[in-house]
Amino acid sequence: MEYEKFLEKNKEEMISALQEVVRINSEEGESFVCADNSVYPFGQGVQQALETTLNIGKRLGFEVKNVDNYGGHIDFPGTGDKIMAVIGHLDVVPAGNGWNHDPYGGEIEDGRIYGRGTSDDKGPIISCLYAMKALKDAGYKPAATIRVILGLDEENEWKGMDYYFSKEKRPDYGFTPDSDFPLINREKGILAFEFAKKFSKPANDGLKLRSVKGGNAANSVADSCRAVLNSPDSKQYDEIKDKAASYREETGYKISCKGVGKSLEITASGISAHGAKPEAGLNAISIMMEFLGRLNFVNESQNEFISFYNEYIGFCLDGEKLGIAFEDEPSGRLIFNVGMTEISQEAGSFTINIRYPVTYTEEQVYAPMEEVLNKYDMGLVKLHSKAALYIRDDNPLVKILMDIYKKHTGDEDAEPIVTGGGTYARATSGIVAYGALFPGDEDVMHQKNEYISIEKLDLMTKIYAEAIYKLSSEDYNG
Repeated sequence: MEYEKFLEKNKEEMISALQEVVRINSEEGESFVCADNSVYPFGQGVQQALETTLNIGKRLGFEVKNVDNYGGHIDFPGTGDKIMAVIGHLDVVPAGNGWNHDPYGGEIEDGRIYGRGTSDDKGPIISCLYAMKALKDAGYKPAATIRVILGLDEENEWKGMDYYFSKEKRPDYGFTPDSDFPLINREKGILAFEFAKKFSKPANDGLKLRSVKGGNAANSVADSCRAVLNSPDSKQYDEIKDKAASYREETGYKISCKGVGKSLEITASGISAHGAKPEAGLNAISIMMEFLGRLNFVNESQNEFISFYNEYIGFCLDGEKLGIAFEDEPSGRLIFNVGMTEISQEAGSFTINIRYPVTYTEEQVYAPMEEVLNKYDMGLVKLHSKAALYIRDDNPLVKILMDIYKKHTGDEDAEPIVTGGGTYARATSGIVAYGALFPGDEDVMHQKNEYISIEKLDLMTKIYAEAIYKLSSEDYNG
């Protein structure tokens, strides 16, 4: 089919459409009830992103449906009864600080579009929509209905996708453009949980740890952490500042102190990264806990909580200290990330995100940790989980998508890969993750200054157009 000329023709319109959705702050918010009693389950920003993307689909000539504001889809109807799905999401993780561009500006500079969601996952969704448009403009009549399904809380608990599939027919097969090329057919299991402890009241007066707060999301490496201390002896602050200076010199980590009223504020700075790739970042919570472990607070329960972190977590990224450094041949080692912490004078918690190997179970991961926690009289609060995904390399879907990738990139040695990331591939059967990050490219998902290269946006759209074409044609028998 001669659809590639339409890809080029619509390129500028595609870029503008991406800017349009990136300019919407779609961080998940509180459920919002409108004057007409309709509900926006994930907040006004996410709702606006859904409505805007559905309107883009309508502008492109496709059929659209809003499923009670919990999700939606954009259809290119086929002649048969099968559904070939592209499943993506419009919600984003919090932007955080330190950007050189407006995180919700969609600014273009040096061939890149900057903004939260450009690579995860608004850019790939828009790419797939314009791949569909090119096929439609070329006169293509699909056998299977091509359906772009729009998720709204992928970065959190997937309640929207669960609700969507309770109302709508599940697709027969397809892909999610929300990870890496060439293709991912093995996704580690995901656990999100908290270690929590209530503190006893201190018996004496002295150095108090009033609060600690760090991180933005469980599935991101914390890039900042702030602690507030109080002491009846202001000279003690000078001693702590000296210790911070020594710690900086010893470790090279960024930690600073300043007086705020009668308190001392300590700030640790790290490097953000996706929770599936914590080795790409530097956890500010671990920096803060290591430094606070060198101080002695009047509340012994807090000291024990900090000591627990440093002994059993620290900077370890595979859970070895907790006895869960599991590993298997298909998917490699377990990944352990501390995304958030909140400590007061009454209680403390660490919010943790784990990616475990595909041949293990949730129960196998929790059991060793619970043994350790029991010794420290600490609680484990399970938040949510996603089972592992494993589709074999010889699956027809995998083989076709791999061939298309190799054709467009020339990467003949490419092989399916494993990820610690959790995508909508595991939301329903017959789905694999397919792009959109190319091998060797900078991974800026969940990081400041997130961007998508216009050159790579163009390339992925060509790949997606052929993938959608082949998977929705009469010849596909997957």
